Amino acid sequence: MKDKYQKLFDSYTLNNGVEIKNRLVVAPLTVYYSGPDGELTDSARTFWKDRFKGFGMWIIPFTNVHPSGIGFESPNAFHEENLPTLKEYADISHEQGAKAVIQLAHSGIRSDTSMNQGYDLLGPSDLPYMGVRGMTDEEVREIIHSFAYATELAIRAGLDGVEIHGANGWLVQQFVSATYNKRTDHWGGSMEKRFNFPMAIIDAIDEVRQKYHRPDFIVGYRFSPEEPGQEGLTMKETLALVDRLVEKPLQYIHISLWNFYKKIRRGGSNKMTRMEAVHDRIAGRLPFIGVGDLFAEEKGLQAFNTGWADFLAVGGAVELNPHLVDQIKNDREDEIQSEFDWNQMDSYRFTPSMLYGTLSGNAMFPKTKQE
Repeated sequence: MKDKYQKLFDSYTLNNGVEIKNRLVVAPLTVYYSGPDGELTDSARTFWKDRFKGFGMWIIPFTNVHPSGIGFESPNAFHEENLPTLKEYADISHEQGAKAVIQLAHSGIRSDTSMNQGYDLLGPSDLPYMGVRGMTDEEVREIIHSFAYATELAIRAGLDGVEIHGANGWLVQQFVSATYNKRTDHWGGSMEKRFNFPMAIIDAIDEVRQKYHRPDFIVGYRFSPEEPGQEGLTMKETLALVDRLVEKPLQYIHISLWNFYKKIRRGGSNKMTRMEAVHDRIAGRLPFIGVGDLFAEEKGLQAFNTGWADFLAVGGAVELNPHLVDQIKNDREDEIQSEFDWNQMDSYRFTPSMLYGTLSGNAMFPKTKQE
């Protein structure tokens, strides 16, 4: 391995004493191929096999904490019967030598009514034009409890941690955003009250961790920094959220970005990148995971050299290169692919849904080499 890559393989000890062996994280890749109760399918097993050997941590993608919040084919963590699947995810990760952190989420207003087991389409507030009913206080507290129960299942399954999915327009972000949260009770109104929902989830998860005497259990939080629309999130609100997050018993903060170098649009200097602004606000109080179109090894190294991130979450490069770390460590960088080549499609081991998404040009999947 070339010396310049060594810094990506330095270990990092989290504030709860857990050591992550390097700075490379597998981003929560959505493969759209779970069974009817969220179980792993053979296609998904084929995709994940040896996919991230050499990485320090794997963030297992979007996992439903409540049947009312299912938005697409994804794992479940809301009843006892889900334990075997969660254990299998833990085994897949540990066999490849990575810490296994599962991303807990609820789709909220983006739930699929054909999949959410007869529940109403729920959100922070009524949105009649979308058929969304605002949650009662009791329902809000039920969902908070669901995040805690999912954490309990994760601990029992042998997973190493959970990540609260407060990004990408799902329920947690819907509560933080004035676009969707029009409440006037404890869960909405002022900016600070809109933060109460995610803060309560963090506290509930930490109580479970204490119940099981597991200070080593990792808890992270992912967020999106800005939203479109007049009332959408701006960097001003996001940085205020960061101020609250660093006070909580978290082990890391994880941003969601399409581009690592994207500049601030509103609520801050548009000459500064979002990554830099959040990094400066965190001020070293928690490790920060950066992400954003970091294909191949050189772009990842350049991003890490900015000093804005303590870890790099890699997505598309892992999809196209099932042996990415091995390629870097063995001076085979010239083999690393950044475009999907239909002539080599079998080598990627994509699920059918991923292949269809790639064929249709879905931005969630890598660009194709062929037109």
